[in-house]
Amino acid sequence: MFLMDTLIRRCCRGAPEELAAVALAEGTDPAELTRGIAGGRIVIPANPVRNHRLCAIGGGCQVKVNVNIGTSGTRCDPALEEEKAQAALENGADALMDLSTGGDLVAIRKKILAFDTTVGTVPVYEAVRRAGNAGDVDADLLFKVIREHCEQGVDFLTLHCGVNRQALAALRADPRLMGIVSRGGSFHCAMMMQRDEENPLYAEYDYLLEMLAGYDVTISLGDGMRPGCLQDAEKLAKSVEYVTLGTLAKRAHAAGVQRMIEGPGHMPLDQVGYNVRMIKEITDHAPLYLLGPLVTDIAPGYDHVVAAIGGSVACLNGADFLCMVSPSEHLALPDVADIIEGTRIAKIAAHVGDTVRRPGGYRMEREVQMAEARHNLDWDEQFRLALYGDHAKKIHCRDGDMETCSMCGDLCAVKMVNELFGTGEKGKGKKGK
Repeated sequence: MFLMDTLIRRCCRGAPEELAAVALAEGTDPAELTRGIAGGRIVIPANPVRNHRLCAIGGGCQVKVNVNIGTSGTRCDPALEEEKAQAALENGADALMDLSTGGDLVAIRKKILAFDTTVGTVPVYEAVRRAGNAGDVDADLLFKVIREHCEQGVDFLTLHCGVNRQALAALRADPRLMGIVSRGGSFHCAMMMQRDEENPLYAEYDYLLEMLAGYDVTISLGDGMRPGCLQDAEKLAKSVEYVTLGTLAKRAHAAGVQRMIEGPGHMPLDQVGYNVRMIKEITDHAPLYLLGPLVTDIAPGYDHVVAAIGGSVACLNGADFLCMVSPSEHLALPDVADIIEGTRIAKIAAHVGDTVRRPGGYRMEREVQMAEARHNLDWDEQFRLALYGDHAKKIHCRDGDMETCSMCGDLCAVKMVNELFGTGEKGKGKKGK
């Protein structure tokens, strides 16, 4: 293995040339972005094996959205996964994760890596498929698969290094209703229990970091002990894992490896902010990557909305990267329509986060312009400014060409006040065909 001059190491010497365009997109200067990467508060997952559009994640950056795709052992249609990937990107996804567990996993991953975006994977899934069951996965196989993912060009890897014997002991000492809901977490617990060994990713963490540094691949420290229902939110295992991830995050940064933290699962809304702030503090403000949090368990079919509520609160408190939750979460493998709906809802949550964490906040130009367009009853401008203007236009126009919306009609407050005060811009209402 060659010693890669990793992005962190290069940023410690000065601003790398490729950061100029990223800084412009984030509305910051390259020097500030460089300091964030060097300090571990920002990551740009970018395996040098492949070129693609770069994505900055972390403090001071726009909240990003990841979309999970991938086959299963029940439904394996690689062409459908490509279609879902394309739909996710067209609707605003900043990154993709290939979570495939069925079919030719190497070939499927190659197709996803062909997209012009950041791509992540969970190598233990493939290791379990190759071994036949989780208990037969040993360190050699797991590290072999991790290396292959790096060589193929994956930008970030979810690795459940914090699922160790201490976390397993905490789970036993303070049992949970749902036990373990993370596939990766359950696989590693099975490996430890059936082989009577420590998790190799934890026991041989320095070797893992050496490998990742060799390919300049970002580690996403997985939340294998995240609670799977509100009733488990205050149980011990997740907090034990938090502390372990804090130590592992510091070691990764010292080794020149970019790292993100994953968490925190299902929990009541009033616990979201506390958990996010705690994780950020424990991990030296490493970028935080969340699925949800899901703040109620009784809305299957609408879990994308539930996750957006939790995600917005999480962003308010420092979360940086939202994983899309689809309407089929907990129910079925997503189809294309689920991916589109879930991506759009996640992007809305990310934007809500940006209104409270970005410079200018809710006074950002686009928000101001939308208020002006509504004041002027300028429908074309409203559709242009909307996150998903095509959808808004379809709804507005279903009752025909109207100056106002069909709910208020001739009793429109905006139109009435504009006429009383002589405000607004006449002639802009008859648009939106």
